[in-house]
Amino acid sequence: MKLSDFDYDLPQELIAQFPAAERSASRLLHLDGSSGAIQDHGFRDLPGLASAGDVLVMNDTRVIKARLTGRKASGGRVEVLVERVLDDERVLAQVRASKSLRAGTRLLLGRDTVAEVLGRQGEFFELRFPDCGGVPALLERAGSVPLPPYIRRQPDGGDAERYQTIYAREPGAVAAPTAGLHFDDELLAALVARGVTLVRLTLHVGAGTFQPVRVTDPAEHHMHSEWYSLPRQTVDAIRAARAAGGRVIAVGTTSLRALEAAAAAGEMRAGSAETRLFIVPGHRFRVVDRLITNFHLPRSTLLMLVCAFAGTENIRCAYRHAVGRRYRFFSYGDAMLIERQGA
Repeated sequence: MKLSDFDYDLPQELIAQFPAAERSASRLLHLDGSSGAIQDHGFRDLPGLASAGDVLVMNDTRVIKARLTGRKASGGRVEVLVERVLDDERVLAQVRASKSLRAGTRLLLGRDTVAEVLGRQGEFFELRFPDCGGVPALLERAGSVPLPPYIRRQPDGGDAERYQTIYAREPGAVAAPTAGLHFDDELLAALVARGVTLVRLTLHVGAGTFQPVRVTDPAEHHMHSEWYSLPRQTVDAIRAARAAGGRVIAVGTTSLRALEAAAAAGEMRAGSAETRLFIVPGHRFRVVDRLITNFHLPRSTLLMLVCAFAGTENIRCAYRHAVGRRYRFFSYGDAMLIERQGA
């Protein structure tokens, strides 16, 4: 397995810079991972592709306004991307600056926000915001929506609503679980009417989801850690569906990653934990039968995940098909419904 196995050619104009006019108006490519068969649909066709007794698992994480810009007290420009809120005053963050930061450095962010650099933890800096009234309130007041780097524009008023799923409720993500962006109330109601059970979990998506793989051998890549919580109600619903012959449909790679991490030792367990699970071809899937996901960046860990799920050659064919049919790619783009290879 080489990094180059997960590359493909993508015209820049197919990278979606804005969301579709309506959430469920996006397109849906249906890929059967066993046969390799491909069908083109609209996302509104999803209820007709599901069956009574299936269970749909959604990630209810909520994106925080994690991006802050400003300058060092000495004058140099800085950009802060919060990775994780530690408590009411402290965060872990990526910081872009002209020179490396030392403990004790003061950052002036926005109009009146002061941050102190406490130290470094790997690629992240620990920052303290004294007398800020609580980090969540500070970010809501002074931060901006952390759009991915391939969206080459500044966030506008619409992004605060559209870069968020309609069922988001647990603040903590710095990137949206983008497969969920296609769902609206009408579509969820149609799935319920079809006999599909809707359940939730939480995985706070970190900035590491955009980190490129920089090693030739993917096995040497160090996966970023993300926190997840899997409720007992969700575990029970999945077990009941399985016992009745239903399928488990994960909305997004984040939902899939949490479910598979919770079952890594064999039996799926409810609870909260950190996961560094890195899914590559050869992985044995224990929980998820079908995956709803957007199209992923070349050479990314997420592309490796879908190759593991559906087969590398099947994904290559599907992506060539999507490029040829002018699907829209990445966070604000179109979606796939993938049947697990060998399911």
